[in-house]
Amino acid sequence: MSAVSIWEVEIKAALGKLAVVGGELLDGVRDAGFEIIDITGDDAVAAARLPQLHGDPFDRMLVAQAQRRGLTLVTRDSAVAAYGVPTLV
Repeated sequence: MSAVSIWEVEIKAALGKLAVVGGELLDGVRDAGFEIIDITGDDAVAAARLPQLHGDPFDRMLVAQAQRRGLTLVTRDSAVAAYGVPTLV
């Protein structure tokens, strides 16, 4: 799981737009056995160089990370498919 996803969920929780069950997302992610993918400088460059097909910078970072690492994104956002990255709905 990308640190980007954790960051985005925590921002939404802080704004009251989303409730984090149990209150500790990061602990839950770790306890579930997920590996956390850090944001690297190379990820930042790749995300910044993506075409502006999607307006959400969090999603563009996830696309860049998936492209660089050969990963599949789990998303219901059909706009992500425009980048040609494999997705799982």
